[in-house]
Amino acid sequence: MIGTGQRGRNMAIRTKLVAGNWKMNGLRQDGAMLAHTLKEYAAAAAPGTPGCEVLVCPPATLLSEVGGVLVGSGIALGGQDCHAAPKGAYTGDISAEMLADLGCSYVILGHSERRQHHGETDTAIRDKIAAAWRAGLAAILCVGETQEQRQAGKAVEIVSSQLDGSIPHAASAATLVIAYEPVWAIGTGLTATTEDISEMHAEIRRRAPAGIRILYGGSVNPRNCPAILTLSEVDGALVGGASLNANDFWTIVSSYAAK
Repeated sequence: MIGTGQRGRNMAIRTKLVAGNWKMNGLRQDGAMLAHTLKEYAAAAAPGTPGCEVLVCPPATLLSEVGGVLVGSGIALGGQDCHAAPKGAYTGDISAEMLADLGCSYVILGHSERRQHHGETDTAIRDKIAAAWRAGLAAILCVGETQEQRQAGKAVEIVSSQLDGSIPHAASAATLVIAYEPVWAIGTGLTATTEDISEMHAEIRRRAPAGIRILYGGSVNPRNCPAILTLSEVDGALVGGASLNANDFWTIVSSYAAK
């Protein structure tokens, strides 16, 4: 059960987390090479560094390959989505139990690309989060507004609605991470201002279970990560494109070098 062991003990101090979402990128050789390089970076890091938890979420086809490479590295493995059911006639889907069987400890759920391209609703996402917990996985719930919604002054309203509709009542800091990703900043090179990020993270924290970690996502890169990841309300990053470059990703991870 999540909440016991090291993860459960660390939640009270909101251990920082940097997660790489590889999305639909990479063949087996690509994934293995990237994982090997990250493992080398981790092995070469000074004692006490990095000062955060590190997670990579490859496509499902690479989980076994990448997971095998990362054994002993201290880098965790996660999935990018799961079905709400443990098994069944759901062609093309993957269950949370299957992810756990491959060595995953996390799964990303509710990403805006899933909401937009697959019509995922808050209710469906809530069911998937419950499925992740059933399999012993922690869920990373993604929330965020579009540019039009922000310009209309509805950013807080939209994100609050996503939180209220997606988070099961039993959520805790040991089983759930929230990633705030303004939709207009994903893959565009745009980022929210530090003021906007702090304000939204504070609003999310007001509504979320006590002690929960809140990540920022949306074109996080080595250039902007120092300003973003040092904000008091930001507990790490969900990194997209930059996670496909080992040096860029490890530079972001190294923002949390132990003091």
